[in-house]
Amino acid sequence: MRNLNMKKEFKVIADLLSNNTRVLDVGCGDGSLMGLLKKEKNIEVRGLELSQDNVQQCIHKGLPVIQGNAETELHQFPDQSFDYVVLSQTLQAFYKPEKVLRDLLRIGKSVVISIPNFGYWKVRAKLLFFGEMPITKTLPNSWYNTPNLHMCTIKDLFNFCGEKNINIKKVVGVNEDKTSLINNNNLEIKNLFSKLGIFLIG
Repeated sequence: MRNLNMKKEFKVIADLLSNNTRVLDVGCGDGSLMGLLKKEKNIEVRGLELSQDNVQQCIHKGLPVIQGNAETELHQFPDQSFDYVVLSQTLQAFYKPEKVLRDLLRIGKSVVISIPNFGYWKVRAKLLFFGEMPITKTLPNSWYNTPNLHMCTIKDLFNFCGEKNINIKKVVGVNEDKTSLINNNNLEIKNLFSKLGIFLIG
């Protein structure tokens, strides 16, 4: 993924987490976020990752990781066993995102979720004016090879949390190197101009 965006996303996520806590990074990739949290915030971090190659990279970096599928294997983690659970740009790729979200909220005292925002203005414009599924920096795949099964906007996830009585503690919109807080009053405009949404819920 786009290096600048990922670095900014990880910095925002790190800022949402308290020092000296226990964190589970679900879909941890090559361990970049885990390494940052361990180094910068003295966080005791563990990863869950599906890809064997990524698991090997984590192990090579000395990071504790379990190979497994978050959709089917989150049940192995006890209730409230982590202070935070992090899920970075993966929720939209699950077959049953609501079930995964419930598991994350069971495992962690708080949950941080980031999503690529399908409500971003360039995504809307591509569909409206060209009649094609958009390809952007945060949505780099074509319609036929995208891992995204559920097209979700910041507003969608905001409303979902309200409908399901999930407490939203903070929402941050990210656009390139700029970040801004999102709330009920500015949701429409921030949904239009944010490439990523990062939610702290619990």
